[in-house]
Amino acid sequence: MRFTAIQHRNCWSRPQRWLSGLVIFAVLSGCASSPSGGVQVVDRSRATAVQRQPVTSGQYRVQRGDTLYSIAFRFGWDWKALAARNGIVAPYLIRVGQIIRFDGQGSTASASVARPVTAPSAPTQRPSAAVPAPTQARPATPIVNKPATTPVQPVQRSASGWSWPANGSIIGRFSSNGSLNKGIDIAGDLGQPVLAASDGSVVYAGSGLRGYGELVIIKHSDTYVSAYGHNRRLLVQEGQQVKAGQAIAEMGSTGTDRVKLHFEIRRQGKPVDPLQYLPRR
Repeated sequence: MRFTAIQHRNCWSRPQRWLSGLVIFAVLSGCASSPSGGVQVVDRSRATAVQRQPVTSGQYRVQRGDTLYSIAFRFGWDWKALAARNGIVAPYLIRVGQIIRFDGQGSTASASVARPVTAPSAPTQRPSAAVPAPTQARPATPIVNKPATTPVQPVQRSASGWSWPANGSIIGRFSSNGSLNKGIDIAGDLGQPVLAASDGSVVYAGSGLRGYGELVIIKHSDTYVSAYGHNRRLLVQEGQQVKAGQAIAEMGSTGTDRVKLHFEIRRQGKPVDPLQYLPRR
């Protein structure tokens, strides 16, 4: 009877183990084939790329920290064309809450009401009555602190005037496909200097553009702008003039999964391959 009981229990345990193994195999197979089995870089870059497609309908409400250049960059526009479509004239100032339209209908922009998107300034104090200083006392010599300047490194420029924004190997290349890279990715060390690729004016410095982390955008001419993303720290401010080779940021990993510089060149709002402009290595 004891042998019969053991034999009976084993008869049930074999199919149970077989079914359990089949269930585990099915679960593992489903995880391996599922496109949502984990967060993948290609999925994140594809989602970011969708936001970079030119938008030709709808509207956008200006948020604090936005500039005309950052809005044009985000929605794939040439900043001059976007300004013209919304009736924005020099010096191209916008205000919080202003509607920027992409279809050109019902534009609410007006040069007479446009104001820069900046924090309100502190109230001006009322001047106090002047107290005459004693004639014997010599006026103190004011101590003037010179503003800190970021270093300008000697650079090698291409025939078109561009230089490399950072030292390091290329780990991501440009693709004209809408689901892939709109610039190049350069590997480097945390805190490594990020350099201006050409002379220009900083038109955006902040973290308001999703997918770029701490970002700097430099306007080089009415045709070209360049962008430098994923920085750890920004060394320049909007409106600042920079020279090629000047340190504008420190390389980091904000908005991405590793330390690198994402670098873009845009010609009239459209991304172009930076390797066609940079010096050959």
